[in-house]
Amino acid sequence: MDLLPFDEYVRSLPRKRMSAGTLIRDDSDQVLLVEPSYKDHWDIPGGVCEANEPPWRTARRERAEELGIDRPLGPLLVVDYIPDDGTMPEGLAFIFDGGRITAEETAQLELSDPEILSAQLLPIDDAAKRVKPTLARRLRAALTSAQAGETFVICENGHPVTE
Repeated sequence: MDLLPFDEYVRSLPRKRMSAGTLIRDDSDQVLLVEPSYKDHWDIPGGVCEANEPPWRTARRERAEELGIDRPLGPLLVVDYIPDDGTMPEGLAFIFDGGRITAEETAQLELSDPEILSAQLLPIDDAAKRVKPTLARRLRAALTSAQAGETFVICENGHPVTE
């Protein structure tokens, strides 16, 4: 078997997209969603990991850019493997604990990012209706993990992996 030269081998390695977001909730466990200007469904504060940017920095950067909240993140809640769906390549999505927020703080958020039209606290069932189904499942897993104070949940396409 002939081995590839190292630089060719490195170029042949698969690439995965990554995204990171935050679960921000109030004392009654309503979750904070943002309404993006560029897509039909709502989302959690977060976004795509840039080149050479680890997911925890992405989550904190995106939360600060989208909401004006810049404070340390809490623990990792979810790692989700998202398979290739024919439109988007396979990837990994991370959700970190973004902390608690009050209704008053939500009303005073600095939404200076033109990508974000609004932000709203919603019960998980209402939030699940506004986001993509995969994110709804991932968001439920993140909320369950945060409520239990357990270690993070591993998911596949939003479904917790039990094996």
